[in-house]
Amino acid sequence: MGIDETKAFLPVRIAVLTVSDTRSAADDRSGDTLVDRLTGAGHVLAARGIVRDERSAIAAQLRVWCADPGVDVILTTGGTGLTGRDVTVEAHRDVYEKEIEAFGTVFTMVSMAKIGTSAVQSRACGGVAQGTYLFALPGSPGACRDAWDEILRWQLDYRHRPCNFVEIMPRLDEHLRRK
Repeated sequence: MGIDETKAFLPVRIAVLTVSDTRSAADDRSGDTLVDRLTGAGHVLAARGIVRDERSAIAAQLRVWCADPGVDVILTTGGTGLTGRDVTVEAHRDVYEKEIEAFGTVFTMVSMAKIGTSAVQSRACGGVAQGTYLFALPGSPGACRDAWDEILRWQLDYRHRPCNFVEIMPRLDEHLRRK
């Protein structure tokens, strides 16, 4: 397991969406954390935005970016908790063609090591739609760091072995090409 140095790094085009009723570009620490991490790893920031905690607005932005051939991955931050305004997970699931169930499980395992049983309060999730990966992360910078450093950094690196998300990207929408 690890990075196969004989393979070339392939940058991925990643969009970052912050879900919040109160954040602005000036104080979006979680979005900044994700942008810093992904660009620091050599990936490309394809787009960035902030949307209110409204299920339809979140889903609409996800669909726009899924339809954009310049976006390979969408990371959202915020709205994965248990309160009434936390609707990011529902919006993601409105868009998914397939859910990546193990993402939430692995995120919980990573969180348990950092924050103990408080990890049960997150509903982080991942999925695929229109050949695009989507991941819903909690709204704290620490959770975004953990998700990137412990999971996404590796799975979005083509050189990671034994397998990674990037190597199967060309086949994510193969069902649409079979017609």
